[in-house]
This record gives sequence, structure tokens and C-alpha cells, in this order.
Amino acid sequence: MSAWVAGRGEPLRGRVRVPGDKSVSHRAVMLGAIAEGSTRIEGFLEGEDTRATARGFSALGVRVDAPAPNLRIVHGVGLHGLAAPSAALDCGNAGTGMRLLAGLLAGQRFDSLLVGDESLSRRPMRRVTGPLAAMGARIDTGEGGVPPLRIHGGQALHGMEHRTAVASAQVKSALLLAGLYADGPTTVVEPTPTRDYTERMLRAFGADIDFVPGRARLVPGPVLRGREVRVPADFSSAAFFLVAASIVPGSDLVLEAVGTNPRRTGLLAALRLMGADIRVLGEGEEGGEPVADLHVRHAPLHGIDVPADLVPDMIDEFPVLFAAAACAEGVTRVTGAAELRVKESDRIAAMATGLRALGVEVEEFPDGAAIRGGGVRGGGIDSRGDHRIAMSFAVLAQRATGEVRVDDVDNVATSFPGFVDLARGTGMALRAG
Repeated sequence: MSAWVAGRGEPLRGRVRVPGDKSVSHRAVMLGAIAEGSTRIEGFLEGEDTRATARGFSALGVRVDAPAPNLRIVHGVGLHGLAAPSAALDCGNAGTGMRLLAGLLAGQRFDSLLVGDESLSRRPMRRVTGPLAAMGARIDTGEGGVPPLRIHGGQALHGMEHRTAVASAQVKSALLLAGLYADGPTTVVEPTPTRDYTERMLRAFGADIDFVPGRARLVPGPVLRGREVRVPADFSSAAFFLVAASIVPGSDLVLEAVGTNPRRTGLLAALRLMGADIRVLGEGEEGGEPVADLHVRHAPLHGIDVPADLVPDMIDEFPVLFAAAACAEGVTRVTGAAELRVKESDRIAAMATGLRALGVEVEEFPDGAAIRGGGVRGGGIDSRGDHRIAMSFAVLAQRATGEVRVDDVDNVATSFPGFVDLARGTGMALRAG
């Protein structure tokens, strides 16, 4: 399906569970691969990105079984048991997969080559390769610091303290994974706290790691042990339905067992500041991650200045926040989000261009935008091959006065297989274009 046509549907109703968390799925495969014993991953995201990571570890000599959909059993080979791949490791569209693999493979005895699709091949990698080089890694990039990444094996890695220039969970995670192979402790200090999935999972697998928001310290040495991982529903996927139910009158929807890691749920806080009616119910834990049901009902939204301290905790959710802002009364301003310029697309530019095509007034900044809410008309959108842009405009179309055609939607499968069927099941109007 290369295009969608979306428009006004019914109020969103029912109880749904979105697919498993992409970030947790990536990390569970990686740590399971270098652990001793087997790791059973329930709720694994059957997306192209996470499948690419699993294929990569198969190429590194790890047996990864898939006895049923959303289930993987990873037969770990231990910290030093990975084997040299016979060909390049294709990360597809997965920036998380490539950046984390760069850290993990930097400490191996063999060379490896990481490649990606056209979109990933434009994304900056020096933010990872630079700090890894400071530890002793040797990684060559393409011209301009983009993939492919050629990782030279047999390098002695040194533990050190990193004060990262950008707030990026992927950079932090790469450094901590490299730290497993270093000769001393590795400490990462961030300018602002980012998601702590890697720290939580390293601890669950038995690593010697201490962490607080904005700082993590890992001491190499302990053997990692395979375990059972239950992957919570992905908050980033739930975000599209949180916004859709908030903006479509009459909606009353429950999203089940959603991961509510506080370093991930900035959008929830931002929507509540805008007036959204979202309740957190049945809080619990799965695989070391907090989970809860999210009950969302339609409510009138108003514009806000998004607090700076929420920005790192909602960096993947800004496209759908822009959609919510287009339906809110007044102006919503976002600053401090320059990271959006170097995602799968330039998400600030892509959303601004698309919103203007639908009659929404947008002022674009280098690190954000101001969106004036009001009427949304029909029109044509180029998602630029970015899955989150495509789904955000499918959501916004539910309030448009005419149909919205969204082109270039194939990459939605990287993070949210089954999005169309699930959206239709809740009441959204969405079909192949």
C-alpha cells in the first residue's frame, strides 16, 4: 500500500492493544543474544525495524526462533560468543538498531559493516561514532558522517566518563553497550534525561549498573543471564489513538497495557496541559517497565507552550502533537526540538508543509514551530517515507472537512504493522489510496 485516503470517521470506541514497544523489542534481542542461556520475548513487535535487528543477530551466529507471531526465543551465546558476519548487516530503516549495534560491535574481535535503507543512510552517526572513538573504537562512516558504518574489530575499549552533547537515548545506549567490553567503568552524563530502557534492561539481565535521570554508570564484568521479557504496548503507537480520540467528538477509548516509562510519556503530560481527558488505570509492571491502561475521551483542546522539560520525553511523538495542535483553540509553540530535523525525515519541515497544505497556519523555527489551531481542510500530503508523519496525518484527517490523501506510507510497517486495520476497528476512516 503506497498511499492512504483518510477522512471523517466515527467516534473512536472500544478497547484495543497496540503492538509491542519497538525500543524494548530491539534491546531484548540484543541483550538476549549476548547473555548466557535463552531469552523468551513475548509481545515482540513484528515490525520491519525489529525484524532487521533479529536478522542481524542471526547473521552474527545467534539462533533466534520465532515459534509464533510476536514471540522470539533468543539462544544467547554470551558476551564474547558473537561470530563474524559473512556480509553487511542490513539495519533497514532502524536508527535505533544501527546506533546500538555500533556500540555493541565496537568491542568485538571481528570487523563488521552496518548498512541501511535510503532514509537511514542520510541520518547522522557521528554523535555515536565520536564518543565511541574516544573509548578506543575505530568506526568509519560515509561522507558527511552518515552510514554505512565500517566497524574495525580487535580494539581495546577504555571505560571513561562521557558528557554527551545531545540528549539522545540511542547515543547513551550505544556507549553503555560498548562499556560491557571496556576495561573499566563507563559513565554517561546527559544534558537532559532521556529514556532509560537500556539501563532498566541491563539491570534485569544482571549487569552492574546504577542510574538516575540524566546519569548512568556501568561496571563491566558480570555475566548477563537470559530471562523472560514481556514487551509492553508501545506508547509511541498508542499516541496516535490518544490524539485521535481526544480530537474526535464522542470518542471513548481504552488502550490496554501501554508502557508508561516516565522518560517516554511526555506527550501524555502535554496533552493533559492542552485539556485532554486521559486517565491512567490499572498500573503495573511488565519486564521491568511500568505499564497501565489509558482511558481517553474527547475533550476540547487549547494551545500551549510545550514545556522544555517535556521535549526529550516526547521526541518521537511531536508529529502527532502537531496534529493535535491543529485542532486546538489558539497557538501551540514547540521549541528545543531540533532533534526532529534529523529523524527519518526532517519532521518539523514535513509537518509544517503538510499542515499548510491542509489550511493550517504554521510558523517554522529551527528547533520547533508554532501551530495555530482552526479548521482543517482536505488535500494531499507527502509523508516523505516517514511512518510517524503518515500516521499523524491519518489521525488529523479525522477532523478534516474533506478527504486527505497521504502518499508514501510503506514505511509504516517499520513500527506499526496492522495500523490500518486497528484504526478502522476503532472507527477511523482510512483506506488504500
